[in-house]
Amino acid sequence: MATDLQIEKLDRAFDHIDANHSGEIERDDLLGLGSRVLLGFGEAPTSTKGKQLLDRFDELWTEILAHADGDGSGAISPSEFRAAMISAYIEGRKFDKSFRPAAVAIAALCDHDGDGAIGMNEFQILQSAFGTGDGDAVSAFQRLDTDGNGTLSVDELVQAAHDYYIGEDPKAPGNSLFGPL
Repeated sequence: MATDLQIEKLDRAFDHIDANHSGEIERDDLLGLGSRVLLGFGEAPTSTKGKQLLDRFDELWTEILAHADGDGSGAISPSEFRAAMISAYIEGRKFDKSFRPAAVAIAALCDHDGDGAIGMNEFQILQSAFGTGDGDAVSAFQRLDTDGNGTLSVDELVQAAHDYYIGEDPKAPGNSLFGPL
């Protein structure tokens, strides 16, 4: 059973994907989010990192759809999304199978120079693709920088995604991945 906090975060995650505000999401919506991330970083969808990101998002979509689309329409409503995320990731423990690879692909893209560190500017580019304002992105970055070194490691960003999408600890830094709840 999901907590109120987890449900609040999942509802916000649905809104990140439903950029056109149609009230349901389809594969193209999730791949569109991936494309917005790529565009922000000036990365071609045909590059190695671009293909990796879009392939991981496609795998993520397949996993979510397998748990959500009861009517076979290919579209997922907010309640179906919530139920799928709870079933697959909160209760089903499939985070490492399909969600972690998508988070790692995003983190690798953010780590543009491959030094293992994601700076504030890179984080703001990522957040912009998700629709997060600059002020919320700055506060999220500060909270997620758990070692206080002024950058996020790939591991810190992946842990933040874990905390945000499936974590139940109200004090976890990852809850602020997209700004305050």
